[in-house]
Amino acid sequence: MEQFNFTSVNTNSSSVGLPTIPPWKSVGLAPVLVYTFCFLLGVPGNIAVILLKPNCQNLSSVSQSLMLNLAVSDLLCLLTLPVWIYNVLYGWIFKLVACKLLAYLMYCSIYESLVTITALSIQRYLVVVHRQRCNKVRRRVLLVLLWLVAIILSIPVLVVQQLKTYQQSTRCQSQFNSETQWVVLLLVENLFGLVSFSLVVFAYIRLHRKINRAAFFNHPRTTQLVTSIIVSFFILWIPYHTVNVLGVAAIRLKNVHLLKFCTDQWDFVISLTFVNSCLNPILYAFEPLQQEERVPQTPDIATIADI
Repeated sequence: MEQFNFTSVNTNSSSVGLPTIPPWKSVGLAPVLVYTFCFLLGVPGNIAVILLKPNCQNLSSVSQSLMLNLAVSDLLCLLTLPVWIYNVLYGWIFKLVACKLLAYLMYCSIYESLVTITALSIQRYLVVVHRQRCNKVRRRVLLVLLWLVAIILSIPVLVVQQLKTYQQSTRCQSQFNSETQWVVLLLVENLFGLVSFSLVVFAYIRLHRKINRAAFFNHPRTTQLVTSIIVSFFILWIPYHTVNVLGVAAIRLKNVHLLKFCTDQWDFVISLTFVNSCLNPILYAFEPLQQEERVPQTPDIATIADI
């Protein structure tokens, strides 16, 4: 069994989003298959959103910008997958600078996707529930702020991402100098994920209740869409955050067996989060919420057309 040095943590574990299984073993096959699926399906889907701009005539200028920003961030994330697939199977063939920069790009893209989904949920909530027009919001300022949040959250990867040489290959992976550094990064990721998920769930539940109450009858397709957004967010991200929590417990309790389990599972649960980038074009662009509401406008729901 692989032994872990708890006084100087230097394992194959990673934070958000990087495939690292040194050396390659059968447990790495499942993540590779998921990454390949995400690349083949997600890249064309997000390119289609960027080029075709579906349903833009039904969206406010703020929603258009957020939708396009979501597609761009997902596309940037997915375009790096071939490099990480090769890293899993055969090792890293580039320099340390490329390792850090590509990892940083992936982290920024993942965080940007999450903050954009959160912002889009809040924007829809404000328009429908509180009937606040968001067209006055400066789109460029909003997008700059969202990217600034993603850039700041991704800074730690520039510190922890390193090249590690094994008997037959070199891997680009996260390496931590101490237990404290490892635990803090895992907790920050979990805290950010919890806040994002809570805001998305709150916004869409309130939005769904408002639509049903205003129209005086239920809309099955709206219910299905809102449920799909929340459930997919939960299913694809909760395994990763659960393993993170177990990892923190293993580090603090110095439980080698539990940490071994976490390091074996991290790559697979990380790969599941990339499926979200494949589903986003369907959930947010090609099936926008306002298309699900084919009801006579009332004062309470007149603003739905501007979502």
